[in-house]
Amino acid sequence: QVQVVESGGGLVQAGGSLRLSCTVTGITFSMYNMAWFRQAPGKERDVVASITWSGANTDYTDSVKGRFTISRENTKNTVYLQMNSLKPEDTAIYYCEARLRGSTSMATRYWGQGTQVTVSA
Repeated sequence: QVQVVESGGGLVQAGGSLRLSCTVTGITFSMYNMAWFRQAPGKERDVVASITWSGANTDYTDSVKGRFTISRENTKNTVYLQMNSLKPEDTAIYYCEARLRGSTSMATRYWGQGTQVTVSA
């Protein structure tokens, strides 16, 4: 079966950095676009960054542009989120999503359990 496992979260002071990793097994990773989402307490889950199957194209929500970088290694079935200059408002649970390219079906979207990121002021 498909497994999506995030890691790398933790507690960091404002201005610090963290690198999240997400490894996916059970799929042909290079056929999937990948994204990082986050959900803060009492708020909806929102997309933070996304990357296409080849890594050629990336996109970021405005609040993280210039601070976060998404990347992937298809040979390792892994996507990363490098987070620099962290702010308290980045505090959230961060989720990794795999979405089959060209598909809109929910059946071909997979999520991890999330990793907590806490940024102290």
